[in-house]
Amino acid sequence: MKNQKRGFFQKSLDRIETIGNKLPHPVTLFAGLAIIVLVISAILANLGISVEHPGQEGEIVEVKNLLNAEGIQYIFASMVDNFIGFAPLGVVLVTMLGIGVAERTGLISAVLRGFVLSIPKFLITGGLVFAGIMSSVASDAGYVVLPPLGAVIFIALGRHPLAGLAAAFAGVSAGFSANLLLSATDAMLGELTIAAASIIDPGYAEGMNIAMNYYFIIVSVFLLTIVGAVVTEKVVEPRLGEYKGEFREEMTGLTTLEKKGLLWAGITALVGVILTALLIVPESGVLRGEDGGIVQSPFMSSLVPIITILFFLPGLAYGIATKNIKSDKDVAAQMSDTMASMGVFIVLAFTAGQFVAYFAESNIGMVLGVYGAQALESMSLTGIPLIIGFVIVVGIINLFIGSASAKWAMLAPVFVPIMMQLGYSPELTQMAYRIADSSTNIITPLMTYFAIIIAFAQKYDKKMGIGTLISVMFPYSIFFMIFWTAMLIVWMLFGLDLGPASPIRYNG
Repeated sequence: MKNQKRGFFQKSLDRIETIGNKLPHPVTLFAGLAIIVLVISAILANLGISVEHPGQEGEIVEVKNLLNAEGIQYIFASMVDNFIGFAPLGVVLVTMLGIGVAERTGLISAVLRGFVLSIPKFLITGGLVFAGIMSSVASDAGYVVLPPLGAVIFIALGRHPLAGLAAAFAGVSAGFSANLLLSATDAMLGELTIAAASIIDPGYAEGMNIAMNYYFIIVSVFLLTIVGAVVTEKVVEPRLGEYKGEFREEMTGLTTLEKKGLLWAGITALVGVILTALLIVPESGVLRGEDGGIVQSPFMSSLVPIITILFFLPGLAYGIATKNIKSDKDVAAQMSDTMASMGVFIVLAFTAGQFVAYFAESNIGMVLGVYGAQALESMSLTGIPLIIGFVIVVGIINLFIGSASAKWAMLAPVFVPIMMQLGYSPELTQMAYRIADSSTNIITPLMTYFAIIIAFAQKYDKKMGIGTLISVMFPYSIFFMIFWTAMLIVWMLFGLDLGPASPIRYNG
């Protein structure tokens, strides 16, 4: 029976992989979507499709034809602006300048290793999951550092190395949208959400901020750490059984030079935090709003450069202390290497920027939002069933399109307006999206780092393949999604803000 189950499961995974591999590259996908928007805009405009603006009674919104003379002029005249104005472009590139220095000097690796190695053995599983979740502040660095480290730690403790690898991978990937700190993910998705909200209510969108899910993701860290640790010790590790492989490995602690670098980096980070606090905490702080507030203030608008600086300066201090940085040329080279690694994202931003701009200019988003809301209302699908359905749909889509920003760039202009029409805030829609996207990252072969994780695992099990890895990670995906969604439902029932000035309900 077990073999039959595995055979059926493997066939299902093969189908998913086959279908997923037939999808074009995200760059091509967005180019195709942009062309489709142009064609649909012409069809709908000629059919005279229009709706009443939901936020302005009596105002009629018509679909614009982007293939008539005026539309073609717009396509050519706006192409550069559409690329430069693509919301995540500047946010991601600026943030990665600071994170890149911290990563390439070895600071992030040392911090993660030092944290995991310093906690008591009975907390090691939870600590590994926690470190994985927190590694999302450093973008993708956690994928490379923590899973192999988790395997080494577990095998040194006499436990199955693949259980350690799985716990770390679950934390890094499935917990990507949970953190105690704001990260590039918050900024990247937040900008897309704000842009989508402006389709329905520009005034509301102006009052939004990229920390819109901050309260929720803080609590999520502790929930997912507990769930991840329990799944590892009660489900995954017993299923793997005793490790009988020949591979053995000893853990090595931080070197004296690394400890010196961490001390310098810690002092620098503390000074940076204190200086930042001096700009915010005093009532006369220059980063406070005109009314003395923080939520609507220059501080919230400055989170991206602040995050960049708070990564860059400690990374610089660590590099100097460990002699990984000997001159300004080394810093420039590290920042250049980071930008070079962002080449695919930059190309993606060009085609995605055209799609997002055409979608907004055509008013198709507004029309879909109004009709979609009416359809959902007629089905009486609202409240908790609506959120659960949305999470399931996004989770399925994530099996075929791995990039969180690419998916949200496509989905936000459609679902954010629909949810707003039903009285649910863009902040809630984004958080539901993040739960679904993160929870299913670890079971899709199309995820960027999936092949790398398999390579790490094959060090301990030569027969490790896609199906085996997914069968190991599947319990994390299911339990993370169930408990995380349940937590969001509780949040909704109590009507708690998801972040600063970020309510559950939208009252437009």
